Amino acid sequence: MSKRSEGGASGPPPAGAGATTVPLGGEPLLIQGERSFLLVAKAGSRFTLCIETPDDEYCQGVDPDDLVAVSMPEGGPIEQARMMLELVRRYHIPLVVLPKNHPGSKRLSMVVSVAPAILLACDIRRGTHPEQHLLCSSAEFSGLSLVGIPGGVTIENLPPGVEMVHLNAEKSSADKQQ
Repeated sequence: MSKRSEGGASGPPPAGAGATTVPLGGEPLLIQGERSFLLVAKAGSRFTLCIETPDDEYCQGVDPDDLVAVSMPEGGPIEQARMMLELVRRYHIPLVVLPKNHPGSKRLSMVVSVAPAILLACDIRRGTHPEQHLLCSSAEFSGLSLVGIPGGVTIENLPPGVEMVHLNAEKSSADKQQ
């Protein structure tokens, strides 16, 4: 997938309108729906990401403008998703892919994807897809598309009523355990 640069947009237009370009620096972007959310950030550096499957190990190169996305289809603590995001983008932990029909798939509260472009879908089983361009989501985010561009992310098919906010890197989330 090619990375393309788009200019012009200084801030997100109202949700539901065509493509939205949002600036991304070191801070993650929270895309909050009614029942679920997505946390997106730039990879920030070049590294090799290993993807562990039941039969093999795949390693893919990650570029600084690639995206790291954590989907929580039923919602949950934002701080938990932030920790998972940082484990991947800062510490480069491998991703584990479960075999189809693995009983653990039902218990995954969050899933991760790392790629230049990511498509969200609600009709896939969590944790069973090694293809990093595809990420399990709730129905409210199904069809949403993310593309990493220099300095930001382009979002297509943003559903109406979605809130987007940059999470401050130095400030703890309100839902963090004390």
